[in-house]
Amino acid sequence: MKKAFKTPLRGIIPPLITPLLDNNTLDIEGLQRLIEHTISGGVHGIFILGTTGEFASLSYKIRMELIERTCLYVGGRVPVLVGITDSAFSESLNLAKVAADFGADAVVLAPPYYFASGQPELLEYLKRIMIQMPLPLFIYNMPIHTKVIFEPATVKEAATIPGIIGMKDSSSNLAYFKQVQYALRDRVDFTFMVGSEEFMAEFVLTGGHGGVNGGANMFPGLYVELYNAAVNRDFEKILPLQQKVMQISSTIYEVGHYGSRYLKGLKCALSVMGICNDFMAEPFHRFKEPERMKISQLLEDLNYRELIHK
Repeated sequence: MKKAFKTPLRGIIPPLITPLLDNNTLDIEGLQRLIEHTISGGVHGIFILGTTGEFASLSYKIRMELIERTCLYVGGRVPVLVGITDSAFSESLNLAKVAADFGADAVVLAPPYYFASGQPELLEYLKRIMIQMPLPLFIYNMPIHTKVIFEPATVKEAATIPGIIGMKDSSSNLAYFKQVQYALRDRVDFTFMVGSEEFMAEFVLTGGHGGVNGGANMFPGLYVELYNAAVNRDFEKILPLQQKVMQISSTIYEVGHYGSRYLKGLKCALSVMGICNDFMAEPFHRFKEPERMKISQLLEDLNYRELIHK
């Protein structure tokens, strides 16, 4: 019996980073502070074990402990979404069952990575896994990492599979957004959210349901305020809020030289703010002192203390 879930889900759902002390140890106090920080900022849900949560680098032991503790600390105040993406069908189901046992509200699934599946194979996979799925499911389009895209026609068909209730897209492809929105035009109950915070507001203005935005780890109130301004079509508010989001995107996420700099910058910023540890799971490492000093200065430039209390 799948858990009831009100659809469509709307608002800001931060993809929580995973606070770590080392490769095998959660930063438990940091996790508590991060959850309280985001919920007090007005977010509409919590998403763990996504890309920003470094899920692919975490042991199953850590993943299961994170699920248990997150559900406990959230305590039903907002919906908890749990990433269950894995290259093995059975491991995705195992994580979904753990999530259900600990009280999560829904799960999130990207295409199995390593072997690239065709669109008919992807639909068959979804139909098979949903037979045993204990929770409602969001599909997760992350082609840069999975090498597979949920084509608009596939999304439309997936939306008819019982238990699949929404989609998160992190393709950063505006044309793709519009194609999927058109494919789903008759499915007002099917949630469609984007990960790209740089145009979350435009997306909501054109009928999208919200954002799964990494920056909401740092400044949840800012992203919630921008979302609300977009819902209310308050363009005078949207512009300065959007500029602040762009300042975050073009500074905090751009320190360093590698593709991992977004996540390193985000974790480092949360550490500088005193929220949680910035340890990165292997194969990456946290920023060293020169980068940390730069992140600290960029936060000052953002007037981050004021942003925290938005």
